[in-house]
Amino acid sequence: MFGLKPKEDEFFKLFVESSMVLREGAYVLQSVMNEYTQLEQKMAQISDIEHKADDINDAIIDKLNQTFITPLDREDIYSLATMLDDVVDFLQGTMQRMVLYKAGKPAPGAVQLVNVLVDCTEEMVAVFTLFKNIKGNQEKILSHTHKIADLETQGDNLYRREVALLFETCSDPIEVIKWKEILEHMEDALDHCEDIADLLRGVVMKYA
Repeated sequence: MFGLKPKEDEFFKLFVESSMVLREGAYVLQSVMNEYTQLEQKMAQISDIEHKADDINDAIIDKLNQTFITPLDREDIYSLATMLDDVVDFLQGTMQRMVLYKAGKPAPGAVQLVNVLVDCTEEMVAVFTLFKNIKGNQEKILSHTHKIADLETQGDNLYRREVALLFETCSDPIEVIKWKEILEHMEDALDHCEDIADLLRGVVMKYA
């Protein structure tokens, strides 16, 4: 199963590329949270990243349609590809809302939340780099997926705390609505990262 032919190995290379594009998008969002005056300029950058993510997703699905015997279950390959692409969409959606709503300077909690998201994408790159040798890298893969789950829990706690602070300290209901939606998009990105980690653990159980 894992003495991979070149054509089979291409799936794993594309997964690594997809995870690296995701990480790139998270760093762009982090840079905006730390220097929000650059937001409109960074929107063009995140749009380019989103297009790259779409192209890789399309390449994986095209290859899936053209490959008779795949190194993983077809459903798992499809799900991993589309879920990675979805996280990039959430990153772009976060920045779009910051622009459209003229949200202004992020609160420290929002900055912390995106820092957790960046850490999560670093773990994602690490796990997909190991993924072409599932059996040999089983323990390392599972360790990275557990770290992603831990980071998602940390992000959940930050999200709830920040939303509570919004209601406590912000007297303008419009501002509360704006930032609650922005924070929800970041939290959704983290949730999807955990979903990917869960799927990866399931794949390890099948093949390790």
